[in-house]
Formats: sequence, structure tokens, C-alpha cells
Amino acid sequence: MPRQTEAAVLFETSQPLRLVTLSIPELKPGQLLVDIAYGGVCRSQLLEVRGKRGPDRFLPHTLGHEGSGTVLEVGAGVTKVKPRDRVVLSWIKGGGADVSSTIYQSTQGPINSGAISTFMRQTVTCENRVTPIPDIMPLREAALLGCAIPTGAGIVLNTAKVQPGSSIAIFGVGGIGLSAVLAADLVHATTIIAVDLFDHKLEQARRVGATHTINAFQQDPLEVILDITKGHGVDYAIEASGERQVMEIAFQAVHDNGGLCVLAGNLPHGERISLDPFNLIKGKRIVGTWGGEALPDRDIPMYVRLFLSGKLKLDELITHIYSLDNINQALEDLECGKVGRALIDMS
Repeated sequence: MPRQTEAAVLFETSQPLRLVTLSIPELKPGQLLVDIAYGGVCRSQLLEVRGKRGPDRFLPHTLGHEGSGTVLEVGAGVTKVKPRDRVVLSWIKGGGADVSSTIYQSTQGPINSGAISTFMRQTVTCENRVTPIPDIMPLREAALLGCAIPTGAGIVLNTAKVQPGSSIAIFGVGGIGLSAVLAADLVHATTIIAVDLFDHKLEQARRVGATHTINAFQQDPLEVILDITKGHGVDYAIEASGERQVMEIAFQAVHDNGGLCVLAGNLPHGERISLDPFNLIKGKRIVGTWGGEALPDRDIPMYVRLFLSGKLKLDELITHIYSLDNINQALEDLECGKVGRALIDMS
């Protein structure tokens, strides 16, 4: 009898995911089979499910691009990990073989899957999407090292290279934004301003290092930031909300003399932002980021060491844990702003 796994599958955008039993195919060279412990729920996956990433040519397909688990089997040529190794799974490419896709069979026909999918109990992935971690690292917190931390903390450490004593405003304190707050505190930024629409998320930002919080429903964030910085503006701004207007405000919030705005949020397909080019002439800078410019083989072991030494409060980021049966509820709660970082517990 063929090996099987259960997965949350997107058959049609803007419709709920459906749980489907899939047959696990034979591994190709460079692939491995992982028993998933936890999968992270990310806003970019929400956009994909809601059909806001543009036409989806790969339906039906699996989802999930951040997680943790244990290697069950490796294919030919895999040397990075071996069976029983604990791993972080990430959409960000590391070293090793890159195998772009897998097709699972089901009673409802073929189901497509990319190089990584974590909304499933066992998954076929490839060597460059996993990073081994020590057994002492809890798989629950390790799941955050697949996307939230490498992107959010990576923006602070790698993209912006935030300096001690500097000021930073972080717009949107979900998984990515909270990770940025953690890292800004880690590098001893003096002024760390968290901006969001929900008080419970702002309170969480305070717990992980924010020195100031702004509820954008109640206050004009740009006005408050300028007041905090005595009219100067912040040294760095990170936009992690995925909202057009917020991106524009984040750019305005940095000071003229080299202030840097980093855009991490994803806009719905076709949306554009607007800015005054004279602000660029005055010295404001704006860049995007690709996963916080993280190098998983270098950065994930560093984050593990920081967590194990008590310097990285990963457990503070996790606000909700759902079963795979409740994956659609997890997506709805994320969309409504109820969660910081949610995990799917495969046990």
C-alpha cells in the first residue's frame, strides 16, 4: 500500500482549503521526506488563498512555506541531512539540491506542490529548503526560523543593518514585524516604535522590546513619530503590514538625511504605491527585501544559539496554535488581526 499524508489543499482561490489524503511519491534525487511538527501561518499564504497574488496557474496545490520537523527519508545525493535529523523548513533557499516541484496523487486527481509545503503532515521537500538544528532546539519555536525570524530579524540585521542607539519604526506587528522588534532590541536600538491597529498586538510588541506604541486607529502615526523624534523622523522604518497607504507613510517617517525605509509587506496583485521623488533627492531611501537577505545555513544556526542562550524570545511571538483541521480558522483569524504568529500543530 502506498504511503499517504494528509494536506490542506487549495482547489479554488477565495474558497476554503480542503483536507485531502495524498499518496507520497518516490523521492527524486535531491529530495527528502519530512514529518512536519509545526507549520507557520504567514500573510503571503493568506494572499495566495484569497486570490490576491494574481492568476494561480498551479491549482490545485498544497501550501505552507515555514515549518519544522524530522527527516524520515532522503533521496539520492542528499548529504546535508540524514534520517532522524531535526530541521527547519523554509522558502528561502540555502545550500544543496534545488528540486522545484512534486506532484502527489489523490482520489481527486493530481495535486501540485512546490519545493516546500508545510500545511501537511508529511511533506516531500528538497535539500536546499531545510536546515538541520540540534535536538535540544524545540520544534515549536524552531518553526519560526523558516520565515518570520529570517525575514523580520533579517531586515534589521542584514538589509538595514540597524545600528546601536538608532531609532526605528515598525509598521504592522504580526510575525514579521514582531521579529523585527525583537532584533531591533537585540542590537540596542534606542527608540523602537511599533505601529498597528490592534492594542493586543501593540502590547505584545512592548513585551518583546518596543519602547513606544501607536494605535493607528486612534492616532496619526506620522504625526506621533515626528513628535517622538522631535520633528526629525526615524533612522529606519520597516513596513510589514502589506497595505499601500502604510507603505507610503513608512517612507515619509524616515528622516531626509539617509533615512531608510524597507518594504516587507506584499500588496495585492496590481496595486501600486505613490511617493514624491523630491523626498529621494532630499536623501530618503526606500528598498524592498527578499526574506531579510537571509542565508539559512548561516543565519538559522545563529538564531538557534540566540534562543538557547535566552537572548531571542521566540516563544513571545507565538500567540495561537491550531490543528490542521482548523487551518481555515487560522487563516480567518490572521486576516482579522487576531494573531501575532500562528502555528499549525500536526500532532
